[in-house]
Amino acid sequence: MVKVHFSHVTHWVFDLDDTLYPPHARLFDQVRARMTQYVMDNLNLTHAEADRLRYEYWRRYGTTLAGLMREHDIDPLPYLTHVHDISFDDLEPDAALAGHIADLPGRRIVYTNGSAPYAERVLAARGLSGLFDAIYGVEHADFRPKPEREAFEAVFARDGLQSHLAAMFEDDPRNLSAPHAMGMRTVHVAPKRGEGEHIHHHTDDLTQFLSGLV
Repeated sequence: MVKVHFSHVTHWVFDLDDTLYPPHARLFDQVRARMTQYVMDNLNLTHAEADRLRYEYWRRYGTTLAGLMREHDIDPLPYLTHVHDISFDDLEPDAALAGHIADLPGRRIVYTNGSAPYAERVLAARGLSGLFDAIYGVEHADFRPKPEREAFEAVFARDGLQSHLAAMFEDDPRNLSAPHAMGMRTVHVAPKRGEGEHIHHHTDDLTQFLSGLV
């Protein structure tokens, strides 16, 4: 049974995008489009050039923002405001998911490479407001992104998390490497399982997976 592997967990950490809502909502497509537009406008690039750079910085640095800060000294706050100014009309409340999260024993937090205010709006649209003890965005890691271990350490230190008593739920397999190394139980939430020993469990249905833990 999967449940036995989580019997020690008292701290539950959830990523946000494509984790606490299903990928078919395609919310992050809007964010990506606004990232590309921001790069176009601020670096005076064509759409194709900006989109290539957006992806390259995500691949190399973990987030597009991290690349823009390192390579171009971009101010992160206006960037975060711009890219998260999107519609949430395609998100639907999920009462079953809310119930299973509420049943998890211990402390529950959200940790995203987006901003905390954006996360709060997503949670509200999903009917998940009030279920988490804290919501952390990239700003709480001094704008260092997952998958950098220093980013996790900064957020977890702020929260008082004991990693050997924690589990991490995340759609990007890269972002489970540091939690695994820190002693956390890792769950890859995605249509297809990522590769690597740093992934303990996989699910394409977070609601169903959580139903087996309580």
